[in-house]
Amino acid sequence: MLYLSGFTITYYKQPPCMKKSPLAILFLTVLLDLIGFGIVLPLLPTYAKDLGASPFMIGLIAATYASMQFLFSPVWGRLSDFIGRRPVMLGSIFVASISYLFFAKASTIPLLILARALSGIGSANIAAAQAYITDVTDSNSRSKAMGMLGAAFGIGFIIGPLIGGVIKTNFGIEMVGFIAAALIGFDFILALFFLPESNKEAKKISDYLGSARKPSGKPLLFSIKEKSANYLGGMVQAVSSPPIALLLSANFIFTFGIVNMQIASILLWKEYFLASDQQIGYLFAYVGVISVVVQGGLINQLNKRFGEHKLFLWGHLTTFIGVFFIPFIPQTTLFTLGLGILFFFAIGTSLANPINISMLSLYSYTQKQGQIMGYGQSINSLARIFGPVCGSMLYGILPSMPFIVAGILMVAGTVISLSLFRYKIEAFDATPESPVSPQTVE
Repeated sequence: MLYLSGFTITYYKQPPCMKKSPLAILFLTVLLDLIGFGIVLPLLPTYAKDLGASPFMIGLIAATYASMQFLFSPVWGRLSDFIGRRPVMLGSIFVASISYLFFAKASTIPLLILARALSGIGSANIAAAQAYITDVTDSNSRSKAMGMLGAAFGIGFIIGPLIGGVIKTNFGIEMVGFIAAALIGFDFILALFFLPESNKEAKKISDYLGSARKPSGKPLLFSIKEKSANYLGGMVQAVSSPPIALLLSANFIFTFGIVNMQIASILLWKEYFLASDQQIGYLFAYVGVISVVVQGGLINQLNKRFGEHKLFLWGHLTTFIGVFFIPFIPQTTLFTLGLGILFFFAIGTSLANPINISMLSLYSYTQKQGQIMGYGQSINSLARIFGPVCGSMLYGILPSMPFIVAGILMVAGTVISLSLFRYKIEAFDATPESPVSPQTVE
């Protein structure tokens, strides 16, 4: 039971069947969240362009979303270590739902930027979701669980763009925002009643708020500096582990390469290949179907047979094929040869992303997994800040440039993948004050 501003909110106990399958409930809540995200994403560049935004401004709008993710991912992750994963998931889902109401009424670019900022804050809960998975899985099943989370992304990109295209065609862009808000609102209700808490060390919210109200006796500026120093100190401690440093670097490089061409892809498909919004939705759905097959089932079997290191390497190699050759195919072959190239893109991203997250958790010390996951998501979001802006600028210079840059970055990620082979994968239980010292393979 939680007391908030004079109101009493009672959290009911979950049914026994729900307690036995927390991952299923987490998967469903994340899935609904991502379907709402997928409804809007493919339509955003066109919507912004209709409001008068240039390609560069479209990149800035995407960067606003990513900036909020960057700022709030470690906040949500760290907060989930203290008060639990469940309240963090509930709060962030609620903010995401409100953001799409703003999106529905965004008749100007400043309102659209505000809507995307709120959406970025709400969607920054991925670190908490990843930490939730580490709470309820062991090292042997973690890759499979992370793959399930990745499959939720895939399904979101199957259903979301298709729904968004149909709604926009028949009812307009305003209804797209309302449907997304309603869907994530239902997600909030589902999580409120059926998502159990996984962090057994979490404090009660009332205790946390009570300690936060106590005067520290420190000036506000000093407190901000202290928190910044703690954040940077934690990051320095995390990257003192060579494999964690390599994985965070690979995360940034891979994500930057992908988002660098994300908006450019939509603009290229629309302006060069003359694809409609509905056809673009089909392309997103195609990639999503392959992602679901790989991350929802194949990745566990592949991991058992080949291991994380090899899958991480293959993910970068196949992604290179899927990004570098997109702008060089003939104009009339988007739905023939283009689908073949996108097949490699879907396979590569379906391997590299969840394996990176899984390896990051396996190389981390258990006491601060939520915090380290938050750093990983922050690095991911940092790439999403600069990637769209860079891609938009490159697209304005030459439409093929974002894809060439993405291919070069995949080569760099391949080199990092090879360097990770020298470190054994094992979970660590070092104290939070002690750096992780993974063993190398002689």
